[in-house]
Amino acid sequence: MLGSVTQQKLRWFDAFAVAFLLLFHWTQMLVHAIQLDVKDKESIKQAASTMAFDLVTFYQGNQSGQIPGYLPQPYYWWEAGAMFGTLVNYWYLTGDSSYNDITTQALLFQATSNGDFMPTNQTRDEGNDDQSFWALSAMMAAERNFPAPPAGSPSWLEMVQAVFNEQVTRWNTASCGGGLKWQIFPFNNGYDYRNSIANGCFFDIAARLARYTGNQSYADWAEKAWNWVTEVGLVGSTYQVYDGTSDTNNCTTLDHVLWTYNSGIFLHGAATMYSFTNGSSVWEERINGLLNASAIFFSTNASSLNVMYEYSCELINDCTTDQFSFKAYLSRWMAETTQLAPFTNETIMTKLEASAAAAAKQCVGGSTGTYCGMKWTTGTYDGTTGVGQQMSALETVQGLLMPQAQAPLTNATGGTSKSNPDAGMGSSSNTYTPSEVAGRITTGDRVGAGFITVALVLSVFGCAYVMVS
Repeated sequence: MLGSVTQQKLRWFDAFAVAFLLLFHWTQMLVHAIQLDVKDKESIKQAASTMAFDLVTFYQGNQSGQIPGYLPQPYYWWEAGAMFGTLVNYWYLTGDSSYNDITTQALLFQATSNGDFMPTNQTRDEGNDDQSFWALSAMMAAERNFPAPPAGSPSWLEMVQAVFNEQVTRWNTASCGGGLKWQIFPFNNGYDYRNSIANGCFFDIAARLARYTGNQSYADWAEKAWNWVTEVGLVGSTYQVYDGTSDTNNCTTLDHVLWTYNSGIFLHGAATMYSFTNGSSVWEERINGLLNASAIFFSTNASSLNVMYEYSCELINDCTTDQFSFKAYLSRWMAETTQLAPFTNETIMTKLEASAAAAAKQCVGGSTGTYCGMKWTTGTYDGTTGVGQQMSALETVQGLLMPQAQAPLTNATGGTSKSNPDAGMGSSSNTYTPSEVAGRITTGDRVGAGFITVALVLSVFGCAYVMVS
């Protein structure tokens, strides 16, 4: 039997060994961590390059036997569309064309010959927000003069116009005085839900088409969409953007849950309208209100000041696969807002610089030691990897390059994407009966509120009640 002194020495040795292994692991993580100087353009590009490479490792749609534009489970179709928008942004901001071919292939395949992002294997359970996220990526391609599709294919702009034209037919006045439903078809769960992201995307698309083409009719629809969301209270009096409302009570109650991307889409649409109206004071006021309200998504703790986090799920470890990606869109749309409304530059870049630095520090996961996690405010890697985590970190980092980049183009400032105001008329989505087309919304867990079934939607209302209380 060992003596007590010897046993104590062994315990000390074991403790030392464990501490040494932990220290070794920590130092190895630091070696592989992405290095980022938020004030240095080349450092930003290098960090973005590493993040983009890791992001694309999740994609298999360009491989033999796979479907272009699809991500594997557990990712839904809409998030793939969002990812290719991130890659359009990556090319535009860094000049690296490594992923242009897979981006073009995916967008063209999922747009189909009609160009309306209603592929047959998605149409039955595709929602307005799902369709819009693909259209938003095409809009970015038009605004950035991303290499044009081959002859015989719809242009990037035509794709967006097709989606807009189809969604106009779904503007539903049977209740709530207007607005888009979440789901497109009545046989899908959530058909009675009217959410901010579907209506926010429609608002943003209309505003961007107005700015790109100069056509006032698009701007009129953007105004109509804004007026509706403010009238029903989805955008509140203090510019908080709530998740949704319901047909069942004529949109008189709200789901008060707050998500980053809901705030971001209305901010970007408002900034686009500000640019289109040559600096309207009305839209300036709305931009400032939305920016002030978005402060809830940024930490006020001294150790993580101005670092972005997902307010409604991150702190309680309850984020879903969809929600892991939401910060990507707020970062993207905030960065682009600095181009459209330059007076926001200082406010926005202060937050994006802090968030980018924090995100890069915890990109220490995966086989390469550079995959990014979700929680940037903790200073510690959370052990997760995924498309959403990568997109969020990448959009935040590459967004640091946005204020110095060329502003989104229009057909009057060098944009070359061909216009077709009648795009989408009589296309795939219009082969359904008017009552079906009028409502169209996604099945549960696409974009939208990010919630899948009616039961899950109800649980969110409960969460909102607790948070508001």
